[in-house]
Amino acid sequence: MNTFNTIHDTKQFIASAKKAGKSIGFVPTMGALHEGHLTLMRRAKQENDLLAVSVFVNPIQFNNPEDLEKYPRDLNKDKALLESVGCDILFAPSTAEMYPEEKVTEHFNFGKLEAVMEGAFRPGHFNGVAVVVKRLFNIITPDKAYFGEKDFQQLAIIKRLVEMEKMPLTIVPCAIVREPDGLAMSSRNERLKPEERAIAPLIHQILQEAVELKNKKSPPEITRWVADRFKSNPSFSLEYFQIADDTFLQPVKQWEKNKGAVGFVAAFLGDVRLIDNIRFY
Repeated sequence: MNTFNTIHDTKQFIASAKKAGKSIGFVPTMGALHEGHLTLMRRAKQENDLLAVSVFVNPIQFNNPEDLEKYPRDLNKDKALLESVGCDILFAPSTAEMYPEEKVTEHFNFGKLEAVMEGAFRPGHFNGVAVVVKRLFNIITPDKAYFGEKDFQQLAIIKRLVEMEKMPLTIVPCAIVREPDGLAMSSRNERLKPEERAIAPLIHQILQEAVELKNKKSPPEITRWVADRFKSNPSFSLEYFQIADDTFLQPVKQWEKNKGAVGFVAAFLGDVRLIDNIRFY
C-alpha cells in the first residue's frame, strides 16, 4: 500500500498511474473503519485497477466541537484493515495540508436539498462536506467514487456537487451495510455503551414497522406513529423522522407509487447521534 501525507506526493503518484492507463476507484473516509467502509472498498477494488482511500477527520463539517473531539481515531488499525482489502493508495493528510488557508471561505448553495433534515439540524455541515470532497476529488482525480446510502442526504449533496462543478467522475451509491441485528454500521457505534448498543437496533426495527404501515396510513400519520414509538422508549431522543422523496428530499404528504419515498431518522441514544433510513417505495 502506497501511503501519502501530502497533496504533492499523492498527485505525483496518481499522475504516473493514470499515464499507465490505470483507472481509480476512490472511497473517502474519516477513519474508524468498519465493515461498511470495507464493503465499499471491495467494490471499488473490483470495478477499478486501483483502490484509493482517504482518511481525514474533516473539522469543518462538525458543527459540534465536542463531537469532533470524541470522533474515534486509530490510523494503525485503519491501515491494517486497508491492507486486508488490498488498498493501493492511502491519502492521510493533516488538517494544515488540507486547509493551508487561515479561514475556509468556499461556499456552495444546494438550495432546498440542504435545508431539510441533516442540513436543518447541523448548520454548515454540508458546506463542510462539499468543501472537503471537492478538494479530495481534485487531488485523487478518481474515475469512480463510492458512498454508502446510510448517509443518503450527503450522497444527494455530493451528486449535486459533481453536477455543479462539472467534475468528470461517476458517483456510485452503495446499499446500507448492517450488523446482524439490523443496526446500520457506523463509526459512531463504537461510542455506544454496552446497554445502549443492546437497544440500538430498535431504530431499524421501528423503520421496518413503519414501512409495513404504508398501505394503511398516510405519510403524516406514519410520521406521528414513529414519533410515538420513540417517545415510548425513553432511552432514545428523536431529533427528526421525515418521509421524503428520493431525489430532492422534500417532505411527502401522500403516497405516489411511481415516485420514490424514503423514511429518514436521526435519534440520540445517550449522547451518541445515530441516523438511518429505509425505502417505502
